[in-house]
Amino acid sequence: MQTLNSSKRSGYSTIEAPLNHLGIIMDGNRRFAQKLMLQPWKGHEWGEKKVEEVLDWCKEFGIKTVTFYTLSLENIAGRPKTELDYLYKLMERVGNEVLKNKKHAVHKNRMRVRIIGRTSFVPPKLQKLLAKIESVTKNYENYEANFAIAYSSRVEIIDAVRKIAKLAKSGKIDAAKIDESVIKENLYNPDMTDPDLIIRTGGEKRLSNFLMFQSAYSELFFTDTPWPEFSKSDFVAAINDFNQRKRRFGA
Repeated sequence: MQTLNSSKRSGYSTIEAPLNHLGIIMDGNRRFAQKLMLQPWKGHEWGEKKVEEVLDWCKEFGIKTVTFYTLSLENIAGRPKTELDYLYKLMERVGNEVLKNKKHAVHKNRMRVRIIGRTSFVPPKLQKLLAKIESVTKNYENYEANFAIAYSSRVEIIDAVRKIAKLAKSGKIDAAKIDESVIKENLYNPDMTDPDLIIRTGGEKRLSNFLMFQSAYSELFFTDTPWPEFSKSDFVAAINDFNQRKRRFGA
């Protein structure tokens, strides 16, 4: 495991901050493909290969949890059917590879896979495959990889509020005692820690409805590099930048 040293920034000393949970908004696949004069959705093939590399980098740097923004509900509503069908088939291929290849990073690193989102919006065959991957990896405890699929942070919060309202209506919870911890307990993955750092590739500088409740105090890092071209040096640059920040958590 590589260790990043303490450093100075803006005139004050900072100590090394633990980076336990990394969130990644994988943007730029389509623009990367267009640069190569390919159909936009072809860029997702290169993007898929990058995920396994990043999983290995996370292990190297001791990052225990990583959450990938894979497919938003807005993508499902707004992308051409041809592209969505291509994405679903790609996810199926990757999912089957995880199940069949015991040397895959998921098994090699004993990494538990969690899916967050309204997976009922994806094809039934893919739903079953995702559920099987979660089941097969449920006892892995070294690392955790979350994949946000058919995901919207606003919808996640709405779904949590609906669950809490039912509990309150049935008398299982006192409405006066609903607090931040109660909301967290009813999110898609209540055991998931808040992300310490969120990296967005591809040049855009916004969260795009990703982990908005959980990212209240996350550090953000934006890079112009498209996701398929995101290199280990880019990854290290983001972590070094994080390591130089003085986290205040709202104080």
